[in-house]
Amino acid sequence: MTDAPYILHYAPDNASLIVRLVLEELGQPFRTELVDRKARAQDGDAYRRLNPNGLIPVLETPDGPIFETGAILLWLSERHGALAPQPGDPARAGFLKWQFFTSNTLHADIRLHFYPARYAGDPDCVTAFALATRTRILRHLLLMEAMARDRPGWFAPDTPSILTSYVSCLLRWLALYPEGGTGWFDLSRSPALHAVAAAMEVRPAARKAALAEGLGETIFTRPTYACPPEGSAT
Repeated sequence: MTDAPYILHYAPDNASLIVRLVLEELGQPFRTELVDRKARAQDGDAYRRLNPNGLIPVLETPDGPIFETGAILLWLSERHGALAPQPGDPARAGFLKWQFFTSNTLHADIRLHFYPARYAGDPDCVTAFALATRTRILRHLLLMEAMARDRPGWFAPDTPSILTSYVSCLLRWLALYPEGGTGWFDLSRSPALHAVAAAMEVRPAARKAALAEGLGETIFTRPTYACPPEGSAT
């Protein structure tokens, strides 16, 4: 480790963006190490020693490297006692179910949506697979919108949390990817989620992340493709 307690292994506008946002919200010093996707650095021996799955991100910590976005976020929240209800708080049960729903269900289906040919098996099934995945994502978003309308203390426009950071990034990527295949997604149809994303994108943490990764201005509500100073988003 260096004098910074954390090293974030990242690629621009990848899942590492969620972790960057949370580190900025926490005010924690960190440095970044680019994972060059163009060179498939995530498949190299050095990176696989940190994350044997070869996925981005990894966060190096004083307790060792952590992979899996949801795990990193929970660890940071508990380590610093912020951005989520802590153990013993009665609100933690409600928070955890939606945090894990976002990580294990919504995010997982979004990955299938972005890369249907990898997961469909039979090439003749790709179109049907993609349609079924999109249908599930729309159902997930309806559930998230209903939750957001209730404005729980850990998911509201005026209350940043690890979950608002997570969901805002997922909404960004649904509006951008796959290129040419986003016409079905309209954030304005989910006003409660839109309100959270709009509040998140003007926070100082989001502005710092946008500058570092070349994300533009309205990074969650009207996103544009990243133009990063280093590396590639894809």
